[in-house]
Amino acid sequence: MKITLLGCGTSTGVPLIGCQCPVCRSSNPKNRRTRTSILVGHGEKNILVDTATDLYSQCLANHVLRINAVLYTHTHADHIHGIDELRTFNYLQREIIPIFGSEETMEFIRRVFAYIFNVTPIGGGKPLLETNAVEEEFDLFGLKILPLEIMHGSLPIFGYRFIEPGEKPKRFAYLTDCSELPEESKKELQGLDFLILDALRREYHPTHFTVEDATRVIAELRPGRAALTHFDHSIDYDELKGSLPAGIEPAYDGMVVEI
Repeated sequence: MKITLLGCGTSTGVPLIGCQCPVCRSSNPKNRRTRTSILVGHGEKNILVDTATDLYSQCLANHVLRINAVLYTHTHADHIHGIDELRTFNYLQREIIPIFGSEETMEFIRRVFAYIFNVTPIGGGKPLLETNAVEEEFDLFGLKILPLEIMHGSLPIFGYRFIEPGEKPKRFAYLTDCSELPEESKKELQGLDFLILDALRREYHPTHFTVEDATRVIAELRPGRAALTHFDHSIDYDELKGSLPAGIEPAYDGMVVEI
């Protein structure tokens, strides 16, 4: 598996519009963050997790040439509002793109982006998508993918665990916008080779892990390697990197990990 972190910023992006703080004015490219999303490559297939607001620029910056499927974590704007960019991949690939998520997420997308699913021609191009509600582990392009319930404040959403079968199976999980892990989900997160976990900032937030929360959870789950994501503009990349325990690193836009 090849995991590309297309974006690792919170819903506002970093820099924040109009802000003059040191991080927003930083010349370090690792302090420039588009909205959170990843691309999972397996063989010739690419699986996108969330159509972030910045999907257009993310695809150009990371030379993304194919998107064969999309997994959705939840329906907040920063995770779905790039959906129209998928139509370019329909043109390139000449095929419908399947999208996956909870039944509630699929219903929301069908309703809010009704122009995509309305069979009446409305002029102009539109994405060609097939919705698939998932609850249990399923196979996609040879990867075993398990949707995991995680809590985003009081809202249950999905994280995803990926297993690449083989003599030594590779295990990876992506948990963004997370403030609590149910015990049943923790049981499915043992033995990971790599974990990407939400860590919005150092101060308490009601719907996201703090850096301290995330490092505590990682110590409990004990993955081989971990990266933190979904940062706001209070997080300076170099400062955070120098303060984290061994085996944990801050993510940055364009970061690539192969497992």
